[in-house]
Amino acid sequence: MRNPVRLETFETDAGAPQPIEIAPAAFEEARFAAFEQGYSAGWDDAVAAQDGEAAQLRMQLCQQLQEMSFTFVEARRNLLVALQPLLLEMAAKVLPAAAREALPRIVVEQLLPLAGTVLDRPVTVVASPASLALLRALLPAAGLPLTFAAEPSLGDGQAYLKFPDAETRIDLDGVTAAITAAIRSYFDATLQETDHG
Repeated sequence: MRNPVRLETFETDAGAPQPIEIAPAAFEEARFAAFEQGYSAGWDDAVAAQDGEAAQLRMQLCQQLQEMSFTFVEARRNLLVALQPLLLEMAAKVLPAAAREALPRIVVEQLLPLAGTVLDRPVTVVASPASLALLRALLPAAGLPLTFAAEPSLGDGQAYLKFPDAETRIDLDGVTAAITAAIRSYFDATLQETDHG
């Protein structure tokens, strides 16, 4: 017959565990300290989580604001690129026509204050052949001694009022060109600013 295997026993025969005795006041104090420690740890975790969420929200807000800003800049640039040819075309077509129509009224406005002072002296109105017909039709109503002279080198929005001792130049074509140049300059500067920040 074989011998049974004997294994070493690690159990101690200390007997049943001894009950721990603690004073009720010390127990309450230990329990309160454990509660405070747990509450404080929970509070710290909540504050840390809230700070993390707030930081993440700030980061997301900054990113969205940057995207909105970039989108606004892109939209503004696209709008300016679309409007530039329209406004330049309007300046090229509408302003010269408006200048042609306004020239007779402006000449009359320049001559009327002089009506009392130049009754005996002739005033020569010099304009382009196309504008001269309109001026001849409107100016006799002003009651001034006028003579008319055609000058082919003048534009449809230009005229000279020649007095014996002075001359007044009306240049609506120059005003039209200045407005067109201002529009072009505005768009060039604005688009360049948009492209380069």
